[in-house]
Amino acid sequence: MAIGDKSGLSPGGATRDAFGKALETLGERFPEVVVVDGDVGNSTRTEAFATAFPDRAFNVGIAEANMVSVAGGLASCGKTPVVASFAAFLLCNAYDQIRMSVTFPAQNVKLVGSHSGISIGEDGPSQMGIEDVALACSLPGMTVIVPCDEISTGKATEEMLQREGPVYLRLGRPAVPRIYEDDSEFVIGRANQLRDGDDLTIIANGLMVAVALDAAAELSDQGISARVLDMHTVKPIDEPAVAAAARETQAIVVAEEHSANGGLGSAVAIAVSRTTPVPIAYVNTGDCYAESGDPDGLLEKYGLTSGRIVEAARSVKAN
Repeated sequence: MAIGDKSGLSPGGATRDAFGKALETLGERFPEVVVVDGDVGNSTRTEAFATAFPDRAFNVGIAEANMVSVAGGLASCGKTPVVASFAAFLLCNAYDQIRMSVTFPAQNVKLVGSHSGISIGEDGPSQMGIEDVALACSLPGMTVIVPCDEISTGKATEEMLQREGPVYLRLGRPAVPRIYEDDSEFVIGRANQLRDGDDLTIIANGLMVAVALDAAAELSDQGISARVLDMHTVKPIDEPAVAAAARETQAIVVAEEHSANGGLGSAVAIAVSRTTPVPIAYVNTGDCYAESGDPDGLLEKYGLTSGRIVEAARSVKAN
């Protein structure tokens, strides 16, 4: 069964596609925006902006460290650079340059990592960004956003360009169900409650939001009422929403397409420990690298499914 079927969601597009369309559209409104790409504009979808604004787009080739350093220089001259590459290439290859050229001097650079997670499928583990959120969150002053569908991605892109300081926007390759309407609200740092419930809360982001909604529908059939939060901003996390979930539902499941350490699960655990400690279960890719394969097959093998969330929900309720 496809993601979104159990919760009645409509088909949607890929978040990377939505980003590319939004960036091109916003180009006129934000004349200070420039794009720096690592020769993957056809994949990150920055090529639409480059075609519309050729004097504001720079392809530095397959040299991610240099790409980030160039962006830092452009930011120091008053530009708003949008730096785009695969999530693994950007955060893993250029981490030191992000640290020294972007976050340490608090430059207004927007980092966009596409092809995140294991759902890129056949491209294989060398290109799967499974630790990128952890790396981005570790950098002081970095805002980290993981939108779940095309609508929220377009809004996140606009919010990112208006926000002062370093931002990391994480995008995916596959098409995902449409969760939001065109007039839905998106505010950096504020979670969106997609479903009410009082037995437990499922906190998710990225493509796992649709999976979480499917799981909530399954749990409802079993007599368990699950709240669902789209925690699209990992940093700064919406601590009041997490605290309310812990206090009101007494159990939490965190679902993310990321490794077990340093991502959304870690951020939620820290927030819960500060407010209302409750049982927490985690659904993620674990402490391992994945492999090359069919995207749906990989999500199934590594437990990023509604059934796994249902199991996790039942385990925390048993506590």
